[in-house]
Amino acid sequence: MKVGSLKLKLQLVCGDAFALGPGKADLLDAIDREGSISAAGRAMNMSYRRAWLLVDEMNRCFKERVVETAIGGGSQRGARLTEAGKAALADYRELERDAEALAERPSLKRLTLAVRGTPIASETS
Repeated sequence: MKVGSLKLKLQLVCGDAFALGPGKADLLDAIDREGSISAAGRAMNMSYRRAWLLVDEMNRCFKERVVETAIGGGSQRGARLTEAGKAALADYRELERDAEALAERPSLKRLTLAVRGTPIASETS
């Protein structure tokens, strides 16, 4: 997320992996809206394999699964966010809103004024 001249990327770390970040949060939103991992991936121009790997990583990182899948036919097939997944997504989105509020901080305004629009040429000798 870009707030003025400041770029913030909120990522929840799990060992060497990321349990949740902006892309995974968007994927959770898409799964919630579309009702399946494959449809969510298509909506995000992402392959099913990539979407599935991201869901698998999130499920392995959180203590409780964030996405639950049901295979087979009928109305029960597809994927849905678990209660833990809905809570994690809501908390992440709240943190994003909190981070956007940084734009009003005087320290950010001072930093923004102190930074050039583009870098100057290198002064190497």
